[in-house]
Amino acid sequence: MVSLAGPSGCLSPYLHTAKLLLSRQVKAVVPAAVSSGHAAVKQRGSSGDSAPISGHFGVRYAHTDIRIPDFSDYRRHEVMDPKKSAQDSSETRRAFSYLVTASTAVVGVYTAKTVVTQFVSSMSASADVLALSKIEVKLSDIPEGKNMTFKWRGKPLFVRHRTEKEITTEAGVDLSELRDPQHDKDRVLNPSWVIVIGVCTHLGCVPIANAGDYGGYYCPCHGSHYDASGRIRKGPAPLNLEVPYYEFPDENTVIVG
Repeated sequence: MVSLAGPSGCLSPYLHTAKLLLSRQVKAVVPAAVSSGHAAVKQRGSSGDSAPISGHFGVRYAHTDIRIPDFSDYRRHEVMDPKKSAQDSSETRRAFSYLVTASTAVVGVYTAKTVVTQFVSSMSASADVLALSKIEVKLSDIPEGKNMTFKWRGKPLFVRHRTEKEITTEAGVDLSELRDPQHDKDRVLNPSWVIVIGVCTHLGCVPIANAGDYGGYYCPCHGSHYDASGRIRKGPAPLNLEVPYYEFPDENTVIVG
């Protein structure tokens, strides 16, 4: 019997309960792997002598009832044998890893290139817009000394067939007299033909051909005078008429754009 000694007071009910619990004899709860012959398991009787506890007790030392998962399906064949070192097959496994990485990188780059190409192509001009970006002019329809106006990209396009006198006059102009110095040979591919955009460089008006003080182009809105090469000679316009890109596939045809 276990006795407890303590002062009386507020703890008396709790001490009395503990005394009753400790005075009860130990009983086996579950079947055990420890037999009654084990001297390590003893109980103290009322006489104070030590005696072995009768019955069997279940003593659990490890979680042996938990099933360990098998990862063999996820392991490489080279490292399945526990008696072999993993270093023996490291070169082969490393080569395989490099191959997979390189293949993934190539596929990723190709995919990115395809996506970017498709995105850029969707933003480019359609076929009908590209068709309007160029204009083909038949030069045999323009007589010498005359100027014809065409619509190109929403702007007037001047194509002028110059005479020999106009070619000689424009080639002999002193560049120091020009507001926007530019030689005539730098503005034409063929001296007989002058191709410029018919938009005044002052405020965007459309000049009149074969007019003005220099016989080229004249803008009546603010009085800008251009010569037969499209260079500003008088008036408020700061720059010469713009020369677009063009080429001559043959003697009688010019393609602008």
